[in-house]
Order: sequence, then structure tokens, then C-alpha cells
Amino acid sequence: MKLAEFNQAEPELAQQTIAHCVAIPEWQQLLVAARPFTTLTALQQKAEQLMQRWQLPELQQALNAHPRIGQAPQGKSREAVLSGREQSAMQQADDEQQRAMRAGNQAYEARFGRLFLIRATGRSAAQMLAELQRRLHNSDESELQETLVQLREITLLRLKESIQ
Repeated sequence: MKLAEFNQAEPELAQQTIAHCVAIPEWQQLLVAARPFTTLTALQQKAEQLMQRWQLPELQQALNAHPRIGQAPQGKSREAVLSGREQSAMQQADDEQQRAMRAGNQAYEARFGRLFLIRATGRSAAQMLAELQRRLHNSDESELQETLVQLREITLLRLKESIQ
């Protein structure tokens, strides 16, 4: 969608346009309410400003829409299609890397109580696996902050693809 169309769309349509960016309805509503935006930069800056509020409750809400890294997304929603495309490097990984990612996912979930989240776009399977193994050593607080950074990056990438 073009920025002008987003600015002029009914609030429900505007929210639907960005719903796949992150499963945090409050963020979607606040971004839609902040329209109109004069430039894409202004839209992205407001989106980032609203993201700075995110903490554990918002992360948990967003993770409900994310598949495990290396696991095929479920359903045909726009979010599922994007997740599959973003994780394509992991889907093409060899058997050893896929086994290591499954084991790493289990260890991460046991350690932190939530899914491992990483901006997969632009990363190879080996890079994602190395990041997972590194982050297993983070403290709870540092891992929360690192995961929120990843969620913000994913959201911004999706927003840039959605509104041009």
C-alpha cells in the first residue's frame, strides 16, 4: 500500500494493512491513530517510538504469532507466509543444522520459557544457530532486551514492505 492510501484508509483497513507486522493490537491502533504521516521516514520513526514501550507482556503477545525457527509456519495467514519466507535459509539447512536448531529451540524454551526469536531475514542457518547458542548464555534481562530488539527489527522490515 502507498503511504497516501494508508493515511486515507478507514482505521480498520489501515490496521489490517499493518496487522501482520506484529501481533500487538495496541501498537497497530496507536500507529493508525497517529496518521497522517508526511513521509515514510515519519511513519517509521513513529513506529519505532511506539515499539520502545514494549516489554515482556507485548513480547509474549507477539510470540503467539511466530513459529519456531526451523519449523514450518502453520496456516496461510500473511504472517505465516512472511515467517516462512523470512526463515527460508533455515528451511534449506542440512539435517545436522536442523537437528541442532530443534535441540537449541528446546533448550532455549526450557531456559527462558518462550520461543527463540531472531530476525531471520539476511541470516544463514549457521548464523541463526550460532546466535541461538550464544543467547542461551544471556541473563534473563539481557535476553529479554535482545529479543525485543529482534522483534522491533522484524516489525520494521515488515512495515517497510507493507507501506511504500
